[in-house]
Amino acid sequence: MKIAELYELYKQHPVVTTDSRKCPQGALFFALKGNSFNGNAFAAQALEQGCAYAIVDEAEYAAGGDERYILVEDVLTALQQLAHYHRKQFKIPVIQVTGTNGKTTTKELTAAVLSKKHNVLYTQGNLNNHIGVPKTLLELSPDHTIAVIETGANHLGEIKALAEIVDPDFGLITNVGMAHLEGFGSFEGVVRTKGELYDYLRAKHGTVFIDHDSEDLKRIAGGVHQICYGSPCDEVLSVEGEVLECAPFLKFRWRPAGGEWQEVQTGLIGAYNMQNMLAAATIGRTFGVEVDSINRALAAYEPKNNRSQLMETDDNKLLVDAYNANPTSMRAAIENFRDMKVERRMVILGDMGELGESSWKAHQAIADLLVESGFEHVWLVGPKFKAARHPFRTFDSVEQVKKALEIKKPKGYYILIKGSHSTRLYDLPDFL
Repeated sequence: MKIAELYELYKQHPVVTTDSRKCPQGALFFALKGNSFNGNAFAAQALEQGCAYAIVDEAEYAAGGDERYILVEDVLTALQQLAHYHRKQFKIPVIQVTGTNGKTTTKELTAAVLSKKHNVLYTQGNLNNHIGVPKTLLELSPDHTIAVIETGANHLGEIKALAEIVDPDFGLITNVGMAHLEGFGSFEGVVRTKGELYDYLRAKHGTVFIDHDSEDLKRIAGGVHQICYGSPCDEVLSVEGEVLECAPFLKFRWRPAGGEWQEVQTGLIGAYNMQNMLAAATIGRTFGVEVDSINRALAAYEPKNNRSQLMETDDNKLLVDAYNANPTSMRAAIENFRDMKVERRMVILGDMGELGESSWKAHQAIADLLVESGFEHVWLVGPKFKAARHPFRTFDSVEQVKKALEIKKPKGYYILIKGSHSTRLYDLPDFL
């Protein structure tokens, strides 16, 4: 079936599912395949559960003359092409967001700011991959006036592929750092992959929002129209700002070009989040959001999902950033924690994943930074940190940490908790 024909079915049944256990009445079921499952095998179940049609790519499942089975060459490709076709029906601004760190927070902040004036479609959670992106785009409706689509990648070429689905008019790369090196091969591979968004917008004559403080981003942004934000400098920026304090929440000030300084007390931990705030303010100003409305949106934002969260228990105050970790974000978190104006610090860090041949060197560099920072107590979790040279207490797993806490729990500390999702340090707040 051609995409134009599939789109006619979608207009009659504008709800898409890829889970045969979650089938809204009249939905389209896309029988995706994974390493350990074949969605084609669940197509009949999806129809029984109430789906109107099942899109499959294995002929045996479409045999028997049941017109509710739609046979395509590849289900994932059909889903992506359908999403792109749907997106092309709308003339609203579409902003694509990517980056090594901060892309989800920046997307959330941007959506909060834009929502003060616009009806915004934006990526929910971190559904930013080759499946989540098309499913988000298929939620576009005539009521939306702008869209903010988050895209992630861990291999070369993925941002290019996602940009071709999203077809953005505007783009934002939050930053580039040391992450997913197994897939990218090197830091330059990271830069090149994230830069695929600039390449797409350069060819389309689109616009990028760019952090003027990032030499790496400026280096690859030639030839594309830029709207810049960053620290005060000799050049005129669309938005400029600076950190006022982190005690422990970020307080900063910003101003639009030619405007007055604005102070914002945020609910986010970490000076590094100022760049995310400035990005959201810049996009807000570009799309007509008033300064006061931007201030309210930024101040009201509350982080979720173990990202830069402050959690208070009966015994301690926890700075939880345990959704993910890489050398760049880990260093930023440690340096920010070191510089915070608080007493009695403790650090619990988990291994960083997907670093390939750079793994030992990266973990050793973080261990060295911890030694230089002089924290009172440091616990390191996982075999990669255990293999590095340092004087700190180590644990093989989060389960060992839990047992240690049951024996003796620290009290009266600010505790930084950060590690890759696989280390499961997000389980620790209940034990602290």
